[in-house]
Formats: sequence, structure tokens, C-alpha cells
Amino acid sequence: MEMPVVNRCEATSCAYNRDRMCHATAITVGDASHAHCDTFFTAPAQGGDQTTVGRVGACKMSDCRHNVALECQAPGIDIGYSLDEADCLTYAPA
Repeated sequence: MEMPVVNRCEATSCAYNRDRMCHATAITVGDASHAHCDTFFTAPAQGGDQTTVGRVGACKMSDCRHNVALECQAPGIDIGYSLDEADCLTYAPA
């Protein structure tokens, strides 16, 4: 299985974000009730690998139409702000 790519990330204050692109090797999305980017955090230093485009490693949103066995099956996702949280904007209830 190929991990879905993070197409864009508007969470520009995240340590893994450079030029609205995610550079974490893999992110985790959600918890039992909210489709936030669980990998998001702020730090004084930049993280990730600039040659890597972030991908979705795990998704805990079992009620998403793109989720199969807690793995994202969307071709790619977008991360952006919703109520001051970095959320998966591709999340869609089944």
C-alpha cells in the first residue's frame, strides 16, 4: 500500500511546514472524535526532510469514507485550519 501524500498544508506554524508543504516522513490524523493533524507542533527549529513530501502514515478517523482498517485510502489530503486547529480537510464522514 502506498501512503497518501499531503498535497498541501496551511498550518504554516508547524515545525514540519515549509512553503505550505509538509516535510514529515509520515503524519497521523485524528483521534476518536476529531480529524486533526496529530503530528502538528510548533518548535524553534524546522523538522523533517526538505526532500520528502509528507504522507499519511495512520488515520484514527474510522468513520471517514477514505478510511479502511485505520489506513487512509484517499489519493492525497489537504491540511488546514479549522477553529484554530490543524485539521485534515479531506476528512468526510462515511
